[in-house]
Amino acid sequence: MNKTVNINIGGLIFHIDEDAYQKLTRYFEAIKRSLSNSSGQDEIMKDIEMRVAELLTEKQKSDKHVINNKDVDEVIVIMGQPEDYRIDDDSDDKAASEPFYPYTKSKKLYRDKDRGTIAGVCTGLGHYFGIDAVWLKILFLILFFGFGTGFIAYIILWIAMPKAVTTSEKLEMTGEPVTISNIEKKVREEFESVSNKFKNADYDKMGNEAKAGATKVADGIGEIFMNVFKVFAKILGAIIVIFSSFALLGICFASIFMIFSSSMPDNYILNHISTPIGLETPIWAQGVLFLLAFGIPAFFFLMLGLKLLVTNLKSIGNIVKFSLLGIWIIAVGILISLGINEATQIAFDGKSVKKETINIAPTDTLYVKFKNNDFYSKDIYHNTDFRLTQDEKNNEIIYSNNVTIEIMKTEEALPYIQIERLAVGKSAVEARNRAEKIKYGYKIEGNQLILDNYLLTDIHNKFRGQQVELFLYLPKGTIFKADQNVQDYDRTSNDFFNLHFSSSDYIYKVGDTQVKCLNCPSDENEYNDVEDGTTEVITNENDSTDVVTVKVNGKTVIETKSGKTKTGKLTVGENGVIIKSN
Repeated sequence: MNKTVNINIGGLIFHIDEDAYQKLTRYFEAIKRSLSNSSGQDEIMKDIEMRVAELLTEKQKSDKHVINNKDVDEVIVIMGQPEDYRIDDDSDDKAASEPFYPYTKSKKLYRDKDRGTIAGVCTGLGHYFGIDAVWLKILFLILFFGFGTGFIAYIILWIAMPKAVTTSEKLEMTGEPVTISNIEKKVREEFESVSNKFKNADYDKMGNEAKAGATKVADGIGEIFMNVFKVFAKILGAIIVIFSSFALLGICFASIFMIFSSSMPDNYILNHISTPIGLETPIWAQGVLFLLAFGIPAFFFLMLGLKLLVTNLKSIGNIVKFSLLGIWIIAVGILISLGINEATQIAFDGKSVKKETINIAPTDTLYVKFKNNDFYSKDIYHNTDFRLTQDEKNNEIIYSNNVTIEIMKTEEALPYIQIERLAVGKSAVEARNRAEKIKYGYKIEGNQLILDNYLLTDIHNKFRGQQVELFLYLPKGTIFKADQNVQDYDRTSNDFFNLHFSSSDYIYKVGDTQVKCLNCPSDENEYNDVEDGTTEVITNENDSTDVVTVKVNGKTVIETKSGKTKTGKLTVGENGVIIKSN
């Protein structure tokens, strides 16, 4: 039965039996003796201990695993025996005397901040792939200015790639074996490099007490900042995890909904969702691209948040990271190309215009109303509906409620309606042809103007912003009545024509600068468009102008002619015609 102890190596706790502990202790002491004349001894020992801790961690099969002599021997074989060579400044045959052990050269991906310009991403990639970092920097610049993805890719790599901090990590970055000799050599090179930078500095004026005091203050300030930063990092990590989790969940649900949209009845997805890249690309394909283009960055942000929260979080591996990055770049490229293609499909506007005169007497009241087709929709009110459906002959068509009307004033003697069909296309000719193929119905029956509240077009014309704009031109003095459902389609400026929604029985009259309501309540006079119907008339015998004051719906009508006063009544008949009686 062997006694076990707990030891701390490189900041990690290990369970080790007593024999293995004694062997490992003797091994570290031998290394210290070998480094007794080396500059930077503490830094070298720290890196060696961290490397030993990494190797022992790899050998732990479970939390209850106890390090034994075999595990220690295997670590020593990898690291090398310190007594097999001398580590000093004058040993030129160190490499020749170092013990041989099998080693397969492999590299790990790190950011080389020491040699990098910004974050060391390109330099680290250069070490990993064995190419000059300059070419990688040129590639990122091309992606940044050419496609706009270089900046995002660099930020993702900055987040995903760890920084090479320790000597062991710097050796792994270049593919060198992490042995005692290599660690000592690397630390010595860095120590000498720093010494050379400051060899010309004048240190005579600096006393040892000043050095010790400055170091102590700097260490204290640095520790305070590190503690504050750790707390901030934990809070930031929690925020990133929460938001990225919800974002990733929403992206997944939306993508799955789009991917399986083809199995939904009556083209549900097309009737309720419009996408930035239009309908040229199948919705399921758009769902896949949406998942890859937005889901992968959300996943990386989630991993970043977890890394800030969990100190010893294991990496997902470079293969997974670079595979996801490559897939993301491809997906973004495809989305950009599809977006450009969609932009070309709507580059030009097309219009088809038709004008028709409404033959009614000046004394007639014009009725304006919208009607629906029960075959396509039971709802007469405007709901900006667009869907793919079938007509009475089972032909595939596009159905839309994108219809508007605007009341305008004209100097012509008779009112008229102008129907404008609009659409877009990749050329002016294509847009105009698509607009001309829009089917829209209306009819004039006596003094009634009946308008369809929908438009139709063949499915082969594709949905390209088809709409119908109606312009009703009315001469001054025209009296008209608008059905209540007109409010859903009216786009007239309220300063010229304000449609009162409280009732469909209101009667309007076109004036010089504004349409007036003849029988609207006085409390609805927001735009000063309600006609007052009461006027005091003062005349004398010499007046030759006829003056009539109108009061609607049974109120008196005062008519003055050549100084004579006459009283009568004005009523509205069933067909909307105003009838005057004495």
